[in-house]
Amino acid sequence: MRSIIFDAFSGASGDMILGTLISLGADREKVREVIESTVDVSVRIGDANKRGICAVDVHIDVDHEEHERHYHELVDIVLNAGLPPRVENSALAVFELMAKAESKVHGKSLDKLHFHEVGQNDALADVIGSCFAMHEVGADAIYCLPINVGGGRVKSAHGFMPVPAPATLEILQQTGLTFYGSGNRELLTPTGAAIFGHFARPIENLPRGKVLSIGYGAGDANTEDPNVLRSSLINTEDDLSRDSIEVLETNVDDVTGEVLGNLFEKLLSIGARDVAIIPATMKKGRTGHIIKVITKTEHSATIAREIMRETGTLGIRVIPTKHRYTADRRMDNVRVLIRGKTYDIPVKIAEDHSGEILHISAEYEDCKRVAKEWNLPLKDIIRKVEEEAWNIHGPEYMS
Repeated sequence: MRSIIFDAFSGASGDMILGTLISLGADREKVREVIESTVDVSVRIGDANKRGICAVDVHIDVDHEEHERHYHELVDIVLNAGLPPRVENSALAVFELMAKAESKVHGKSLDKLHFHEVGQNDALADVIGSCFAMHEVGADAIYCLPINVGGGRVKSAHGFMPVPAPATLEILQQTGLTFYGSGNRELLTPTGAAIFGHFARPIENLPRGKVLSIGYGAGDANTEDPNVLRSSLINTEDDLSRDSIEVLETNVDDVTGEVLGNLFEKLLSIGARDVAIIPATMKKGRTGHIIKVITKTEHSATIAREIMRETGTLGIRVIPTKHRYTADRRMDNVRVLIRGKTYDIPVKIAEDHSGEILHISAEYEDCKRVAKEWNLPLKDIIRKVEEEAWNIHGPEYMS
């Protein structure tokens, strides 16, 4: 399985991502052609030496002064560009991430939102070019190591703000990318964060595999360390994704079922990936429960505190894990006919990186609604939906 690994030890911007993907193997002339046919800019692609590291240096030249754009104008530009469908969808998703972040920061709805820097032609070129180059490299999976966002303060439309800038921080929060701060200047831009946020999954360590190629994209700044974005194309050994988790566990023996039921729902709402409450026999023969929670490291403290508040327990065991294997998940709709009436029921499809389907499950609430409408057993509705989903999706992977 071919995987791209981004190592943003000196941060990332749109042109750095574009440069490292070209260095990694994307066709520079195709990238230039796509950008210049879509946006009113000229593209210069050369080389730069950053502290002894040779990197691809991309410059987007804009010939005239630009006005700020509304979000819907950016969407129209992308939709009217005639891009390949996958590139178009990716570019729209990247701009949507930035738009939602700006919307929250400024307190404006998307239809009233206008962009300053990220609405300019050079930002459009960076996003469209990076999306095209990402698909041009053609990896099965894309990952990102913890990102260095820099440090200090950055000048913005709001005045001087601490790094990361407000919109960048919102994108990091929305996408779950992991980051740290080192240095005295802004190293991660909103555009860089949004491109990573759409394409890449966060990982803490390099996966096992064989390196196929390495790329470096140059940044504009001259920093103490090489201002480059490194990427690696690796033939990894696993067909399944990995992520890092922690398991929180505690024993309670004086908590009612009502409190435990409420706790179950609350923990899921604040970041728990899974919650199990297991009946147990405690010391002196008392009945009790073991509460076990799977969560990402960044949510552990919040979840532990909530368990203490709700149950009164005085200690939470933290069981770190190296990683867990996870299937890729996507949603689809299946059309089924129940007693002459047609329903579109969502199904969750689990698959590995090769596209092999591992499991299909019908969405419980939708099946329950149909079962209640016709007074039919829920299990029959679920079985019918899943069988139809396998008939649609299964043969192409089993042929």
